Amino acid sequence: MSARLIFVPACALSLLLGACAPDLEHMTSADLAITSDVTSSTVDYRPITADRVVWGPPTILPGDSISPAEPEGPYRLDTGDRLRIFVYGQPNLSRLYVVDQAGKIAVPLIGNVRARGKTTNQLQAEIRSQLGAEYVKDPQVTVDIVQNRPFFILGEVKAGGQFPYVSGMTVETAVAIAGGYTERASEKTFRITRRVNGFVEQIMAPSDLALMPGDTVYVFERFF
Repeated sequence: MSARLIFVPACALSLLLGACAPDLEHMTSADLAITSDVTSSTVDYRPITADRVVWGPPTILPGDSISPAEPEGPYRLDTGDRLRIFVYGQPNLSRLYVVDQAGKIAVPLIGNVRARGKTTNQLQAEIRSQLGAEYVKDPQVTVDIVQNRPFFILGEVKAGGQFPYVSGMTVETAVAIAGGYTERASEKTFRITRRVNGFVEQIMAPSDLALMPGDTVYVFERFF
């Protein structure tokens, strides 16, 4: 039996949450749904549509057998990533760069270059193109990630906050880094907030979900 995704409109979700305050402690995996957060006026939110691939664990139905979810596709740069850019024969251009809040890096000669949403290879090609168009003949450019942007964890953990991302980490790993659960914590379902190309989406996830840099994990309080 194949796994299926259940999509819930944000308006329906708000009505459900306001009307019945579901018990997240006792939710089954079949109750999990991908939702879109539309409460902030300062961040663009992308609506969930059935014709768009979304990341996150599918709903598990009886008889299904799936492995923990893994991030899909190549790593995409965003705010907080630290990069080492090397331009052969150009020491003034070869240095460390940090992707700023606008998702850009400031490169001498060519100015601000958009990094958000790009892979390192795409950013490398963009810098090479702009330098070669006017400033450097046949530039040889390499872009490497020195440090991924951090992840954040909030809610019922002993030491919530911002922490360096560790490759291959899961929600469970993030909780361990934050000092473990408090006595009131629910250990079954977690809310993950993830920014992709300037858009923010949220999912309800199990503890073995693979995290990405920049994710925010929220650990719920247990309902007695």
